[in-house]
Amino acid sequence: MSSVLNQSAGLVAFVRAVEAGSFSAAARNAGTTPSAISKAVRRLEGELGARLFRRSTHTLSLTPDGQLFFDRVAPLLRELQDSADAMRSADGVRGRLRVSMPGELGRLLMEAITTRFLVAHPHLELDLALADRHVDVIAEGYDVVFRVGTVPASELRTRTLADLDMALVASPAFLRRAGEPDSIRELRELPFVRYVFGGRTLPLVFADGTTITPRGRLGLDTGFGLRAAALSGMGIAYLMKCTVQDDLDRGDLIQLMRDQRLPALPLRALHAFGGLAPARVRLLSDFIAREMQRLAGA
Repeated sequence: MSSVLNQSAGLVAFVRAVEAGSFSAAARNAGTTPSAISKAVRRLEGELGARLFRRSTHTLSLTPDGQLFFDRVAPLLRELQDSADAMRSADGVRGRLRVSMPGELGRLLMEAITTRFLVAHPHLELDLALADRHVDVIAEGYDVVFRVGTVPASELRTRTLADLDMALVASPAFLRRAGEPDSIRELRELPFVRYVFGGRTLPLVFADGTTITPRGRLGLDTGFGLRAAALSGMGIAYLMKCTVQDDLDRGDLIQLMRDQRLPALPLRALHAFGGLAPARVRLLSDFIAREMQRLAGA
């Protein structure tokens, strides 16, 4: 059997470097060093007798031989990974999982994560950052992040887990003072608690394309803050319905403009592992997909 088959470390390092875009990014994904990735790839090139990468200070690109090799090898490694995961028992998955998700989703999911997911996978460690900001997956070393809404085009692998209904809500006290709007024209005149992202207030877009830019004295950058401000009577908030369903059921918040449909927003998982995502990433993504679909009433 060819000695190339013994170069599994080099094959994995090669595929990870291609999919991550650099040796340093591949090293972060694999929990090793750029030097180790580079050495493994050089050994593989020595075995093959061919250059796989064109290297420069800032870029890493495939040679024609490298592209041909990647096209043949990457699918095989993905099949091997899938087969290994299928044979591995759930409680055999181990390691540390660094995750980021919006704070209000974390609030909803925390009990399920701690009482079911972590109990089912006793060898996993979970570092969970609850933040609405869009973290840099690679630079900040996250294994997987969960985001709601539009995701800019990137090299990250993206998977849609659920579609989340949105709602306009306000407290009964606010509505007694300001009145409940019957039309978008009336809605424009009422104060909102504004969602501020990247220094600007995000517009509100209805399913028919009508757009309004919320106005109000208070701008916040988290769903947690928006919900708290709406409960205190500061104004109307635009939120994921699942995060305020308990408030609606108790009557602490009232849903507005039910006859004006708001587009559902996708919840997505993003990672930089390419087609070789670790089993722990897929297990958590599957778990959150099931929980969010349950919470959303799917």
